[in-house]
Amino acid sequence: MFENLQDRLGSILNGLTGRGALSETDVSAALREVRRALLEADVALDVVRSFTDRVREKAVGAEILKSIKPGQMVVKIVHDELIEMLGGEGVGIDLHAPAPVVVMMVGLQGSGKTTTTAKIANRLSTREKKKVLMASLDTRRPAAQEQLRQLGAQANIDTLPIISGQSPTDIAARAVQAAKLGGHDVVILDTAGRTHIDEPLMVEMADIKKRSNPHEILLVADSLTGQDAVNLARNFDERVGITGLVLTRMDGDGRGGAALSMRAVTGKPIKLIGVGEKMSELEEFHPRRIADRILGMGDIVSLVERAAENIDAEKAAAMAAKMAKGKFDLDDLADQLRQMQKMGGMGGIMGMMPGMAGMKDKMAAAGLDDKLFGRQIAIIQSMTKAERANPDLLKHSRKKRIAAGSGTDAAAINKLLKMHRQMADMMKMMGGKGKGGMMKQMMGGLAGKMGLGGLGGMGGGMPDLSNIDPRQLEALQKQAEAAGLGKPGGGMPGLGGLPGGLPGLGGAKLPGLGGGFPGLPGLPKKK
Repeated sequence: MFENLQDRLGSILNGLTGRGALSETDVSAALREVRRALLEADVALDVVRSFTDRVREKAVGAEILKSIKPGQMVVKIVHDELIEMLGGEGVGIDLHAPAPVVVMMVGLQGSGKTTTTAKIANRLSTREKKKVLMASLDTRRPAAQEQLRQLGAQANIDTLPIISGQSPTDIAARAVQAAKLGGHDVVILDTAGRTHIDEPLMVEMADIKKRSNPHEILLVADSLTGQDAVNLARNFDERVGITGLVLTRMDGDGRGGAALSMRAVTGKPIKLIGVGEKMSELEEFHPRRIADRILGMGDIVSLVERAAENIDAEKAAAMAAKMAKGKFDLDDLADQLRQMQKMGGMGGIMGMMPGMAGMKDKMAAAGLDDKLFGRQIAIIQSMTKAERANPDLLKHSRKKRIAAGSGTDAAAINKLLKMHRQMADMMKMMGGKGKGGMMKQMMGGLAGKMGLGGLGGMGGGMPDLSNIDPRQLEALQKQAEAAGLGKPGGGMPGLGGLPGGLPGLGGAKLPGLGGGFPGLPGLPKKK
């Protein structure tokens, strides 16, 4: 979503950080470029104007600390103002009200209200252990009520029985009553939309609000609609009174202007963002993390949280034991590739690693995209159990059979085997004797730079991630930035000198990125 803006702002601010001193002219020239970049990203003009004015005021009059270059100070000011524009602190759905808590979903037709309703219900049910009832108030769109019923059946969430001929306000009143009788904690009302805002829609929303007395009114907006989404949010807020925003299709290739503008214009927090089609692909909106991503500082906290959700603790422990013995077969490689796919693929992980966002283009040029993972998994699945355990068995005739079975060719199989050999060699080095193995040294060195020495875990390096609460994770992120891990273009120190790695990237190589956080011990079990 923010890739274009990230590239533009990254190049502008990198030009500033390299200089020893900045004049007012330098700051003005840079802010002119920042203003242009934000306007091109479809951010509303008045939002851009107030943003650049605040940055200029702080940057020109800022006291520069002796330890910080003026350019870095400007980057920090831009970063802080981005966080402020996005809402400061993340705000979740407020359930502090007598049960059943009524959540009303509003928005235009096609913005993804019904799917988002099911996603929120699924999130509250699985994460907060709440008993949720969903009700469709959309009597105009064909099969809208049936769609919500089917989504409820898929996610095992209660839906209000459909009675034909009832008005939306009557359905709302019946839903609240049914939730009280059924002992539900939350009732979510999926209201009807229109292709555009009109008077009958607003009157209907006001009537539903009066009948159901919702605690939360969430506006669902498509983040690809650009500046028009700002007018939408303003109109709904003036007529109905929204308490928060949910942005859908944040995984799209839009320019991100709606996300940056809507909070600033309405003053209402963005509570959740849809990042995919799956029921689980709904995330809380964290302004600091989004600002970090926009400025290329990575998002270690979200990466660790995603890893904790997707990595199976038992498999992780088994992998760690194998690594300690220096063993790594093709089944292990397939597991690592699947794990990376679950965590958003190579692009998703790179975007969250500090200073690594720029590597995505190099990787794409080298043919290392996420489709490659699918092809490699297909190749491994076309092998016999014996071949996966012992790749040395793979002679020409066997490769021919595997290529036919996986729809690839011998060259692709040879590339996979070469990658496996490099990773297997790396595992041997990591699990080797002397000074506790390379993994211990590497993790210990990285932990030392981040001020984490003495924390238990992998060879005294990595902390036990299962026991870290979000505030500790935020502290880790700040320590990483202080150690130079979070600067745009800063890269990851301590990894450059490792041999092997992903072929075709040039420069310092990251060995076995397919190792993809290869089962860090202590991660909580998958729910």
